Amino acid sequence: MSDQTFFIPESAMAIMAHPDDIEFTCVGTIARWVKAGTRVCYVLCTSGDAGIAEPGMTRERARNIREAEALAAAEIAGVRDVVFLREPDGMLEATLALRKKLVREIRRFRPEVILCGDPTVVWGGDNYINHPDHRAAALAAIDATFPAAGQPNVFEELEQEGLKAHKVRKVYVVGRSQNQYFVDIAETIDVKVAALRAHKSQMGDWDPEVEIKKWAMELAKGKEMEYAESFRVVTLVDDESWAKLKLMER
Repeated sequence: MSDQTFFIPESAMAIMAHPDDIEFTCVGTIARWVKAGTRVCYVLCTSGDAGIAEPGMTRERARNIREAEALAAAEIAGVRDVVFLREPDGMLEATLALRKKLVREIRRFRPEVILCGDPTVVWGGDNYINHPDHRAAALAAIDATFPAAGQPNVFEELEQEGLKAHKVRKVYVVGRSQNQYFVDIAETIDVKVAALRAHKSQMGDWDPEVEIKKWAMELAKGKEMEYAESFRVVTLVDDESWAKLKLMER
């Protein structure tokens, strides 16, 4: 499926493991949505507090650095709502406690679309193993999205916080291996590069522009676009049912 069917949701929530995961995978699409008026929220399960391997670096200091970088990157994309769950970096698990935290955020923000990773991806080609935090965050996000967030009797105590059940319409699963739905990000590729550059602690002396544009061009081959991001799109609520849900919420 190509960008000719580009879908613009009213709201979207990206749930990822670390600061910079969104920028590497889907910020080009998010930036296009923001420009079109979509409300967007980022939920980062960890703050990447184990991700700065420098002598004398503490987790607390690393957390502060990486949260500041995440906020700067989000601002570049036009995103103002960023949630840090502060789970331990490098030790993330898809527990019921994490699922509840994500359900809370989904019911608070009430997104039409969830963006997350693919928990089944272990091997990233011949030279990369998908980080266990990525897999844990993806599994927790999917389990929170369906069925938990939309079932009023699951985590029903959240209603005491004023958070009622919410059904998500679509899930966008990121990953170069998905190759099902391609989004043209030519107009936002420079936003993607700039947002990645905001993660200075991770970029070091590497300027991501050449490699990021190369990857995006590879995804775009044969799709009548210059740069692309790809997703598997799962539709949980059809158009007619979604319209009825929106009417009931009024």
